Amino acid sequence: MTARVTIVGASGYAGGELLRLIHGHADLQVGQVISRSRAGQPVHAAHPNLRGQALPNFDAPEALAAADVLILALPHGEAQQDIERYNGLADNLIDLSADFRLQSDEAYQQWYGQPHATPAWLSRFTYGLPELNREAIRAARYVSGVGCNAAASILALFPLVRSNLLRPERPIVVEVKVGSSEGGAKPNPGSHHPARSGVVRSYAPVGHRHTAEVQQAFGSEGPEVHLSLTAVEMVRGALATAQAWVQPGTGEKDLWRIFREVYADEPFVRIVRERRGVHRRPEPKLLAGSNFADVSFDLDSATGRVVALCAIDNLMKGAAGNAMQCLNLMLGLEERAGLGFPGLHPI
Repeated sequence: MTARVTIVGASGYAGGELLRLIHGHADLQVGQVISRSRAGQPVHAAHPNLRGQALPNFDAPEALAAADVLILALPHGEAQQDIERYNGLADNLIDLSADFRLQSDEAYQQWYGQPHATPAWLSRFTYGLPELNREAIRAARYVSGVGCNAAASILALFPLVRSNLLRPERPIVVEVKVGSSEGGAKPNPGSHHPARSGVVRSYAPVGHRHTAEVQQAFGSEGPEVHLSLTAVEMVRGALATAQAWVQPGTGEKDLWRIFREVYADEPFVRIVRERRGVHRRPEPKLLAGSNFADVSFDLDSATGRVVALCAIDNLMKGAAGNAMQCLNLMLGLEERAGLGFPGLHPI
């Protein structure tokens, strides 16, 4: 049976990617396409790449009706205000914003500076990163999206954390280079082209909110992790570079072993570590439009410092593609369905 999927907040970049993915999925059907700012307009008015596709026009939020699945692609803070209404309209719900990623109101207040509007709902959502929570996602009705910077950081570090090879007294610092699409479709002074062109800008050296997701993913007994974000001149993509320290005596073969053990059966995680050629380590540019996460590592054996890398397309594995992967799991479909696009080169 084909599932009908409605997108609320469909005029943004993640909404456009969701439309592209759902429209090309054999077991899904695009339901309503909701946008307050674009109501009545054709989809290609916001997403010109979808011109000529058989898609409905944008509807106003007031016209929202029942569907099999609701995907909320709203600005942070909005989904929690109306979650009871959304819950009554669909059996399955995925929220891409930060509203339901954290599991406690205390953590939400700490990182977002205000109480959550519906704190009882926080524990009802499953954090939607399949590489960590696959079986819980299969059984879930409510799944949160992931922060793109958090997803890249978690996937870079997960084998090291799970292996117990890290030195607990040494904090981990992750620097994430991000493209301009992370700022969303609504223009702002930081994304204005003359101000953005040629930039390498450290805009969140400390205290970024996605740090909370990384800490939550690894648990209270996990390592101390600090995120630092840098804007660079690309549209799509995020590259997490994690600096960590492993126990004395850890060698390159140990790292190969743990990365292969953790990611051997993951359909969208690839280890990229070549001895020759230009593309020897993960590069976000090569992943544009794909749901793949490319990971790698290097070891300074003299100091025990490991540099772990993860590259993703922030709009795909960091948002819409990851949501589609979760939706496949929730509906009992093949996890890779609709997500086979490998990216483009050159681009």
